[in-house]
Amino acid sequence: MKQFWVDVRPWNKEVATTAIESGADALVVERAEDVRRLGRITTIAPDGDLKPGTDIAECTITDKESENTAARIGKGKKVIVTTSDWTVIPLENLVAQSDQIIATVKNVKEAELALHVLEKGVYGILLKTSDPAMVRSVASLVKGSTSKVGLVPFTVTKIRQVGMGDRVCVDTCSMLADGEGMLMGNTSSAMLLVHAETLENPYVAPRPFRVNAGAVHAYILMPDGKTAYLADLAIGGQVLVSDAKGSAHTAIIGRTKIERRPLLLVEAEAGTAKVSLILQNAETIRLVGEDGKAISVVNLATGDRIMGCILEGGRHFGMAVKETIREK
Repeated sequence: MKQFWVDVRPWNKEVATTAIESGADALVVERAEDVRRLGRITTIAPDGDLKPGTDIAECTITDKESENTAARIGKGKKVIVTTSDWTVIPLENLVAQSDQIIATVKNVKEAELALHVLEKGVYGILLKTSDPAMVRSVASLVKGSTSKVGLVPFTVTKIRQVGMGDRVCVDTCSMLADGEGMLMGNTSSAMLLVHAETLENPYVAPRPFRVNAGAVHAYILMPDGKTAYLADLAIGGQVLVSDAKGSAHTAIIGRTKIERRPLLLVEAEAGTAKVSLILQNAETIRLVGEDGKAISVVNLATGDRIMGCILEGGRHFGMAVKETIREK
């Protein structure tokens, strides 16, 4: 979820190679052509995918004036920020004003502080090091980090068959664990946690990379907090995976499958919040109970408690909007 960039100025082939192999999102270099010989990755360079000064700004924070300058620029483009005396205070001020701050760091400790400043952290970090081992350590921190989703228990109020329709299986490039799944809903105001196909079944083998997610029209919660239609998910994109406690991480989409199947409607509520989701009517499709265990939809009963989340309703191209929108 956080961007991991590596500064390879001056050129260091070993550091660049390690960064690519560790899953870095971009390299800052003097010549992009040096990187292209090693592999495909976004480059920040005069001849790169993103150009310094045009697409990306770089600012060194030495006083309040330079801090204000970085904050102003950060409202329009991504800003790489370096502090002459590394401290978290300038980052706090910048993160409070901009969601596009890339903090320059030299080690794991600085990276960890930057990623958690004001809880939400910076947009990403730029590691400056000549040590390939440090690249691997910081990559492990950034790429292994998780976020939190605020899950609450919903009480099931209705389950009924609704007939035939098209449903989506989301196959990821990760092996998901028991208790993990994805958040889906008929509306954008609340979603249910649909369990991955990790469990043994007498009819089919487990598919721990898969979530049989729901009907094509349903919303899915994405890593950036936006929503997408299940029908719009595409190979190479990312989805949010959460467990019953709300610990979440991203997974890459390897494939989606849309097939016509019998469907059923599940409705539930938590206080005044209501949620509904149309799912395939099959034993292998499961929701997640309050105890973190999977519950098959064929065994689901009114009064059961299942996990989900309450969101800000009303979306425009997946983004929450403050206007009068009724979903029902």
